[in-house]
Amino acid sequence: MRAVFFAVLGLVAALAPATATQCYVSPVTIRDEWLTMEQTCYNMMRKQIQEEVAASIQYLAMGAYFSIDTVNRPGFAKLFFDAATEEREHATKLIDYLLMRGKLTGSVTDLITYRAPANTSWESGASALEHALKLESDVTNSIREVIKTCESSFNDYHLVDYLSGEFLDEQYKGQRDLAGKASTLKKMMDKHAALGEFIFDKKLLGLNI
Repeated sequence: MRAVFFAVLGLVAALAPATATQCYVSPVTIRDEWLTMEQTCYNMMRKQIQEEVAASIQYLAMGAYFSIDTVNRPGFAKLFFDAATEEREHATKLIDYLLMRGKLTGSVTDLITYRAPANTSWESGASALEHALKLESDVTNSIREVIKTCESSFNDYHLVDYLSGEFLDEQYKGQRDLAGKASTLKKMMDKHAALGEFIFDKKLLGLNI
């Protein structure tokens, strides 16, 4: 029995180095006819990912500002923190798309670059909502540029369809929602000044005052 035991140990020891070397697989070469995304579209998609990340960081700054004790607007804070999560998810979707198209085989480390938020404080909730609307409009226009270029110059219809269906509809609905919120808040502040913003903040949390 002991002879069998040591024989098994010897076999495991003999196989261990071979098994370990399998962890280091040399890169292989495969056919690349399926890689059909033009470099221009790829570069624009990388830029769009960075735009989404930058928007997420800006929204984080907005949520943090409205969370501090001297401002204390939890409804606005939640709105902007949720928006930050959404923008980060957009960036992830774009990365997944590039992976599907086989375009993330290298230079991935510089895919996400940090850009400091342009603003870190706001005069009021209304000014923050208008800033958010401008931010969303900039992101939307950037997406439209990718669509315009990759459709008219490179006929990348799959990319165009993906961006149009997965992103533009959500962007336009989001912009309309922000515009409506800004309009409502301005009317409330016109009638009730600071109290109007306080009530609006509670409405953002789903509370009835």
